[in-house]
Amino acid sequence: MTYCCGVLVRDGLVMIADTRTNAGLDNISTFRKLHVFSKPGDRIMAVASAGNLSISQSVLSTLIEGLEDPTTGEHETLMNAPTMFQAAQRIGRAIRHVNASEGVALNSEDINFDVSFLFGGQIKGSRMRLFMIYPAGNFIECTIDTPYLQIGEHKYGKPVLDRAMHYDVELYEALKTSLISMDSTMRSNLGVGLPIDVLVVRTDQYDADLNHRIEAGEPYFHDLRSRWSAALRAAHKNIPRPPYKDES
Repeated sequence: MTYCCGVLVRDGLVMIADTRTNAGLDNISTFRKLHVFSKPGDRIMAVASAGNLSISQSVLSTLIEGLEDPTTGEHETLMNAPTMFQAAQRIGRAIRHVNASEGVALNSEDINFDVSFLFGGQIKGSRMRLFMIYPAGNFIECTIDTPYLQIGEHKYGKPVLDRAMHYDVELYEALKTSLISMDSTMRSNLGVGLPIDVLVVRTDQYDADLNHRIEAGEPYFHDLRSRWSAALRAAHKNIPRPPYKDES
């Protein structure tokens, strides 16, 4: 299982992803799920993946090598896409290409074609954007009203984002809230775990402001987890008991 989150606020973009991959209870591995594509001064883009690891790796490799445009002969990659929207379309085409070549064999083994992506970033001359791309290759875009998208095991971390996230949140406050959302997911699902990959990009900078991996035992994340647990316990204690039954 996986948890990936992307947040788009006024100041920029935050993307986080865990690295745990399960192939059964006794086969747990670590694989990077957040991949960064950049040309400083021109573009920075990030792709986070959830679902079947072999499928997501095939899609990413296809995007790196490129899909040939039958009309122009050009090999279309993320690095030569003229806009973020067209780059998202290329991810969708890569998903359908992998499905066409591998889907029948997967189905014969009762393996679902299960993959989804978060895709965010900025190309010079256009605005920062964030997309969620589905297994069919279609996608939706993040909006000011709901400035975050999630894939994978999202339900445990969503309440934190629903309560605290809005478009005007400062960029590193958005990162803090995203890490609390990750911690909430890790607390409730053993299929999501450290290390955590983090990317922060400021609007119109076209380079990473932060590209970092949080390893087990890192002091800040350990402190964040402890403080969040203590704050929840204190909040629970300070809320009055329900008045529905006479204590006597």
